[in-house]
Amino acid sequence: MTKTDLIRAVAEKAVMTQKDAARAVDALLEAVQEAVARGEEVRIPGFGAFVVKERGERQGRDIRTGETITIPPRKVVAFRAGKELREAVN
Repeated sequence: MTKTDLIRAVAEKAVMTQKDAARAVDALLEAVQEAVARGEEVRIPGFGAFVVKERGERQGRDIRTGETITIPPRKVVAFRAGKELREAVN
């Protein structure tokens, strides 16, 4: 499903115009992005949670030279599916 498909589905289910649905979807995505960028966890009951995890420093290998390199620590975004979403998939 693409963003356009999502906007169409929201417009249909919420009985609104696609233009209003696009604004709603954009606002939701922007709010989630801003919260995650601040390091906050975004929980949507029944759907899931977007969380920021710390990935520690680790050793890797340069595939061109075979040389061992150090990969610096960084933050990554992860999604944990909620119970209802997991059950709907299975």
